[in-house]
This record gives sequence, C-alpha cells and structure tokens, in this order.
Amino acid sequence: MSITKQRQDTKISRRDFLGGAAALAGTFTIVPRHVLGGNGRTPPSEKLNIAGIGVGGQGRWDLEQVSSENIVALCDVDERRAAATFQRFPNARRYKDFRKMLNEEDRNIDAVVVATPDHVHAIASITAIQMGKHVYCEKPLTRTVYEARAVAKAAREAKVATQMGNQGMAFEGNRLINEWIWGGAIGAVREVHAWSDRPTHVGKKQLYWAQGIDRPKDTPPVPSSLDWDLWLGPAPYRPYHPAYVPFSWRGWWDFGSGGLGDMGIHNVAPVFSALKLGAPTSVHSSSTPVYEETLPLASTVHCEFPARGDMPPVKLHWYDGGILPRRPEELEDGQELSREDGVIFVGEKGTMLVEGWGGRSPRLIPEARMKAYERPPKTLPRSIGHHKEWIRACKSGTPTRSNFDFAGPLTEAVLLGTVSVRTGGKKLNWDSPNLKVTNVPEANAYLHYQYRQGWTL
Repeated sequence: MSITKQRQDTKISRRDFLGGAAALAGTFTIVPRHVLGGNGRTPPSEKLNIAGIGVGGQGRWDLEQVSSENIVALCDVDERRAAATFQRFPNARRYKDFRKMLNEEDRNIDAVVVATPDHVHAIASITAIQMGKHVYCEKPLTRTVYEARAVAKAAREAKVATQMGNQGMAFEGNRLINEWIWGGAIGAVREVHAWSDRPTHVGKKQLYWAQGIDRPKDTPPVPSSLDWDLWLGPAPYRPYHPAYVPFSWRGWWDFGSGGLGDMGIHNVAPVFSALKLGAPTSVHSSSTPVYEETLPLASTVHCEFPARGDMPPVKLHWYDGGILPRRPEELEDGQELSREDGVIFVGEKGTMLVEGWGGRSPRLIPEARMKAYERPPKTLPRSIGHHKEWIRACKSGTPTRSNFDFAGPLTEAVLLGTVSVRTGGKKLNWDSPNLKVTNVPEANAYLHYQYRQGWTL
C-alpha cells in the first residue's frame, strides 16, 4: 500500500494549511510530507506512487523497470503511441498535459519518470522538482546548457532524489574503469577518445534518424491521436511533419542534440566519473556541412579540462557519424575498433580500450598487458540495478550514481560540443561560473532560447 493512500484521511490542501498557520501557532501538528511539498522519505517497506511523462517507446521501458511500485498516472501527447503503456497500467489515470496531471494529482504522486523528447525534459523535470517530487529523467538531461544548470540547481535546492537515464553508470565495467584508473593501471591520463556511429548505423548502412537535411516543405495533416501543440511544448512553432515524430526529432536543433546528445552522454559518462571531470575550459569542433535546422551527419568535438587535484589536464575527443579515432598502436594485428561505440583512455603508462556503450567492457591493451595485470580490490559499491538505485534513493536518500549533480555538468559539457558545431567549429572559451562563452559572443545565443508563450522554467 502507498504511503499516500495510507494517509489519505489526514490530507489537507496547501492553501488550507498555510491559511490556518496563524491559528495553529503554538500547537504541535503533524503534517504529511506531500502537503508540505518537502523531501520526506517513503519507508522502504512501502511503495512509491509514480507518474510517467512521455510513456511511449523509452518511457514504456522505464516504467516497466519501476513497476514494482505503484504507477498511478500516465501522460502522453500521442494516444496511439502510448496505447500499449495505457493497457499495461490500466488503473493509472491518463493525461495529455503534464502540467495538468501534476496539478490534479499533486497529493497522489511521490515521483515522476520523464521520457519525453529532449526539448521538454527541463520544464517537466523542474515543474515536478518544485512540487517536491523525486525525478528520473532520460538522457540528455536537457536540450540546452542553460537548462542543465537550472535543473541541477533546482534538484539540489529541493533535496529530491534524482537520476538521469544513462544506464551504463550501473554497469560493472563502468566501475572497473574507475578502480583501474584510480589504481594507476595506465598512469596519469591526459587524453581520451570516445565515439559512436550515431546517427548512422555503419554495420547496417542505415540512419537511426535523419541529420544534415533541411525542413520539409509539405504540411501533412496532424494524426488524430497526436496533440501537436503539446508535443512542441516550449519549442518554436512549426507545422507538423512525420520527419519529427515519433523518433526522428533527435536530429533537429529545436528538439534534440544528435548523436552527441544521445550516445555522447552514455560514452562520456565513464570518462567524467573516472577522471572526476567538471566544466571544460574550451571546446572546438569540425564537421560535415552544418544545416540551419539539423545537426550535421558527422562531427568531431575536442574539449580541454583543467587539472583536478592530483590529476593532470586532459583533452577529450569525441567522434560521431561513423568517424573513428586513430587506431591505437597497442592494438594487436587483426583487431579493429568497434564501429559502433567505444572509449580509449591514453595514460602515461599504458592504454585502456573500452568496448561497447556506457563503459561496458574495459580492457588494457595489448592483450598480454591485460593478462599480466593484477586487478585492484573492488572499492566502489556495486549496483543493485540502474532503476532500483533511483527507487532506493527516493525511499532512503542514498544518492544515485547519476544524480543531477553528476548529470548536470556532464550534460553541459556535451551540449557545449553542439554549440561549437553550430558556430561552424569555432573554439569556445568557457566561463562556467558565469555560464558564458567569452570569446565568441554569438555562441551565447545557442546556450538557451526563448520559450513559446505559456511555457517557462
């Protein structure tokens, strides 16, 4: 039984509580946590009441992972795409507008899963956070650098449990990367290469989604199941087109951030964690032709990070769209880099190759070096499961490994790469405390944008 349902008879509205505060002066009163909107914890033995915002596709999978709890409300702007989720959780109340859902279900919701397109992440997350709800948000945390800073700040102030949906942070290999690097397996790391084939799929010679194209000229009718205005949310208005939904939005500047925002979050996360990275000091890039509406087909991004404690400055290089880094000399003859996803840590005493997304399978190269390596003790706590970590955090306050204090700076750095790409590859000197590019003034226009009327953080 939910703690919310157990206490239903004791509920009062925030207005009633605040309006009667003076009369209650000097009287000891116990008020439920949902009335105060604070960060009270649900006992581990009781179930959370969870709402989903964006429940088709990835959102459906996320909700399945937390279905041990009570799924009480579902919100999606496309009834057809959400139909399978509605059927899976028939007792959950249904909505199209998450603002209405959160307002009407305020007292019934403990936590929220946000799995909308990127351009809605920030507003949905902050709205829930400011109401005292715990939040799980898909990656990238936001669509703009400014939003990433704002969402992390709001979560910190509200003291709610948060997690970004980069599941690789729960992988065993992700933890091994940290322990091996911290144990000196390859010495001090001054250079890292990370990549993904997105938006292409090199092995299958196809596109995951379109990039490097112009806006379509035709204006087909909006499907009857889709509320197009709500789908656009804060983004500038444009006519509906199937080139944007349900999944191809990732390649459009107004809605997503391409391969970098999609798989960059996954593959750069273990780098951020192992090397204890924060804000870069500069970012520059190169790419195939940049279009006004969409990201380029392929790009490389180069970030410079300052020294951190006893760790030296490091350069991080990103490659997408099928571009690979230079083949490491330590790699044995006949072996090649994965065309899909990977990371190379270049240390002063050796090289570590990570194969697969999210830091799945690290190894020292060449193979003889790996066979001779005496692994250090496992010092990091092992994961109980990515989504289970968030559920535990909601109930106990134990931070998740990818909470918004980690996810915010990671997202900022990744999205700065897209800002550089959008400026034609210019080197951007980054003033993180002031959230400002200091040497290319026009780049600051891409750190955020003007929301449509009716939408605000």
